[in-house]
Amino acid sequence: MNVKRLGIYLNDHLLGSTVGLDLAKRTERENRSNPVGQYLATLIPLIEQDRATLLTVMSALDVRVDPLKVGGAWLTEKLSRLKLNGSLLRYSPLSRLVELEGLCVGSHGRVSLWRSLEKVAPKEPRLAKFDFAFLAERADGQLETLQTLRLRATDAAFSDTSVETGEQAPVPTEA
Repeated sequence: MNVKRLGIYLNDHLLGSTVGLDLAKRTERENRSNPVGQYLATLIPLIEQDRATLLTVMSALDVRVDPLKVGGAWLTEKLSRLKLNGSLLRYSPLSRLVELEGLCVGSHGRVSLWRSLEKVAPKEPRLAKFDFAFLAERADGQLETLQTLRLRATDAAFSDTSVETGEQAPVPTEA
């Protein structure tokens, strides 16, 4: 097995994990009073667990964390906040939609990571202690819930009642 290429792959996912975790925390803060925030409050500890597992996998394989990628992840997440959302000073229903889409992309990436590691684990004894199938299934369920919330946020983002008119835009209801 080419551990060097696997190390690059794992560092790429660590970058994504860093961005995704920061995005989840920011989105949860902005949505604490609605079902999006409530779901994210339960999801964030699981994303943190997945990130810790990724770091443990990297350690087991003697893969060093690439500080440039981790720093790049921090910068990427901060720059993503500059997107236009139709409301310069306040959180917008469009912000919620775009952030949920980003979280869906991140969850899809986690499913892919765990499935890929599940595929290579039989060839690498240092990976035998990890249950990648469980991690992939869990991430897949999280993705399904995020997709439901995202679709509901789509309705809110494009409804006629909005921040611009001074009316309260609806938030997604129970998942």
